Amino acid sequence: MSDLWRLSAGETAATVRAGDATAREVAEAALARIDAVNPKINAVVHRMDEESLAAADAVDAARAAGAPLGPLAGVPVTVKVNVDQKGHPTTNGVRIQQDLVAKEDNPVVANLRRAGAVIVGRTNTPAFSLRWFTRNSLHGATRNPRNAALTPGGSSGGAASATAAGIGAIGHGTDIAGSVRYPAYACGLQGLRPGMERVPAWNPSSPDRHIGAQLMAVSGPLARSMADLRLAFEAMIQPDSRDPWHRPAPVETGAIPKRAALCVAPEGMATTPSVEAALRDAASRLKDAGWQVEEVESPPLREPARLQFLLWLAEMRRGGDTVAKENDPDAVRYYAEMRKISPAPDLNAFLDALQARLGLIRQWRAFLARYPVLICPVSAEPPFPDHLDMEDFARVYEAQLVQIGLPLMGFPGLSVFTGFAETEHGAAPLGAQLIADRFREDALFAAGEAIEARGAKIEIAEP
Repeated sequence: MSDLWRLSAGETAATVRAGDATAREVAEAALARIDAVNPKINAVVHRMDEESLAAADAVDAARAAGAPLGPLAGVPVTVKVNVDQKGHPTTNGVRIQQDLVAKEDNPVVANLRRAGAVIVGRTNTPAFSLRWFTRNSLHGATRNPRNAALTPGGSSGGAASATAAGIGAIGHGTDIAGSVRYPAYACGLQGLRPGMERVPAWNPSSPDRHIGAQLMAVSGPLARSMADLRLAFEAMIQPDSRDPWHRPAPVETGAIPKRAALCVAPEGMATTPSVEAALRDAASRLKDAGWQVEEVESPPLREPARLQFLLWLAEMRRGGDTVAKENDPDAVRYYAEMRKISPAPDLNAFLDALQARLGLIRQWRAFLARYPVLICPVSAEPPFPDHLDMEDFARVYEAQLVQIGLPLMGFPGLSVFTGFAETEHGAAPLGAQLIADRFREDALFAAGEAIEARGAKIEIAEP
């Protein structure tokens, strides 16, 4: 098998542009990598051999004709099964949608194609993209290629597992409560939750989502380096008029003061010593890069997390008996636990939540004006033992406070890898979460690149 699958996205695009390898050769290497490792991890649940080779041939034909090539020319990528991709079922991990075949691409998929990316497969998610673990009754369970005892994260667990194992240089994910940030953390990757209005999105195969998801759900990339993450983000944010929320804006939006805040235990989170050490390591690397870092308390996260669940569950409740109809054991249990935490609101409570959201955004923006980057936990614990939420949902929920609370305000968040720690379940990846103001993903990239440059390179996992 060719080693072309080992290349980064940037290296792949440069290799294809220079003619040192064809896009077809790269695609063939990526498909061979799926053959080699996917049976062990079940990350790609729908492979696309013929389609990906045809896309690669189109890149090669464009190069031969002297046509301009996109920034991701020939780069193998994966797409999560909860977004529309023409000709493929948008299963979202549920049996009741296995025949929901998309007639056109979601804007984020269209943008990846326009950038020259070659989609080699679609990746797994829990049923309804509902958990921080990845298993469903349709596609089965995805495993963490770095340590099979640990969750690969969720809901973009398939994307993270594939990318960590060298299936594609970039994985597409979605995030409404940590679904990009946590899988990146669990699989030892870099993962970006872009801010609201950044990445255009829409599933033509389904009705528009309700207001909570419109305000909180985003698509974002996972990668093995910050450089690849930036490349993917720049490709994903290109304008598409089909998303009325999307606002075109450049990646670089002004000077970035080198000031950061560190909050090890937001609102009393029980942050474990190993996670605290990872956070302080990230802060130390930023200081070494010339940043001023001050340890402070963060703005509220518990109230945003409560309101996030209220708005998210309001949409699910409108779906009636969809969860019961699917009858996926994990989803049924998870949905029941969510309803315990967040009772059904009346209209006034729903309106109060939207009103309170505005004040919370105001508080956070004032904080981020003083500290352009906040360093805080992705999770209070190292990556969980797989499917721990089926045994102790309360513990899992409490540890994920920042993941849940952040989307309410629409801010971007970055999960940045810092290294590994030994746990009772073996070696576990660790990292830090960085938060910035809206349209300041550039601040996250600047801080993330400084942290990455002062640590070990992310290696491809061999499951």
